[in-house]
Amino acid sequence: MWSPPSPWVLGVDSGGSGMRVAIARPDDARPVATVASDTPARIGPAGVDAGHFLELLLPAARELLGRTGADGPPSAVAVGAAGMATLGDELRARLPGALADALGARRLALAADAVTAYAGALGQQAGVVVVAGTGLIAVGTDLGPAGRGWRRADGWGHLLGDCGSGAWIGRAGLEAALRAHDGRAGGSAALLARLEAVFGPAAGMPGLLYPRADRAAVLARFAPEVGRCAAEDPVARAVLREAARSIVEAAAAVRPETVGCRLALTGGLFRMGEPLLAPLREELARQLPDAEPVEPAGDPLDGALGIAAALASGRLALPVDSRMLHVPEAVGG
Repeated sequence: MWSPPSPWVLGVDSGGSGMRVAIARPDDARPVATVASDTPARIGPAGVDAGHFLELLLPAARELLGRTGADGPPSAVAVGAAGMATLGDELRARLPGALADALGARRLALAADAVTAYAGALGQQAGVVVVAGTGLIAVGTDLGPAGRGWRRADGWGHLLGDCGSGAWIGRAGLEAALRAHDGRAGGSAALLARLEAVFGPAAGMPGLLYPRADRAAVLARFAPEVGRCAAEDPVARAVLREAARSIVEAAAAVRPETVGCRLALTGGLFRMGEPLLAPLREELARQLPDAEPVEPAGDPLDGALGIAAALASGRLALPVDSRMLHVPEAVGG
């Protein structure tokens, strides 16, 4: 039997390091309680495994609804997931019905994690957000009725792109270290020393890297070492200058044409600090001189809650499409 919705919304942030689920009131959208798991949703031949995703999500959602004393289903649920745009067909097919059956949720948004990161950083304002950690993606929108919806650049993974990301910086740093090991031009003795301190003998690096399913994360482990060497090592500085150029190129590619460029940088990569931020400021002045850098207001989980709250109140202004931000028709009733 259908029950009237409770005054609560749920937000989900699912990524490579696990899943976080939070509950909030629609008129506030700040998390009241959160449940976190360090188990990531599995990815199989069909993309993100919807069955495993629900195994992680539903117990956390029920716990939160019980903890807050909700006397009905959530007013809305917003799910942000890594791989939603390109690997989320099974999630889009199964989650609406499953969440309606299990939680009574009839309003649902399924978003790429870049979209929830955007919403967390800028809310429902036009602009550009660059999300950079192990990987990198830039997203932008003008929100206008005649706009082009979401624009995205990069996010192609460490083999095909993610230029300027933690994995990209780490790979470039390791290459420079191995050049020094071989005696080739372009090598860095400082980075070679850090490679051996972190990973062991340089000759063993292929065996440590190539068999691993998490190669991107292994590469990204070396990015902070590049940052630490940059003050004294010109090769490390050059790597970070090139990373900064690539990051701003991605931002410029998604910049809305009809509005001023409000720009937020979010993600763990930017915690590297001045070794990366200094060349980033130089590249922004060169490529996007009229950009308005702003501090991110929140993280992807905040963004998921914000999307859920906007959906519950009928005030969702972010562009809706079949991949980046999908809002299926209400299920049940």
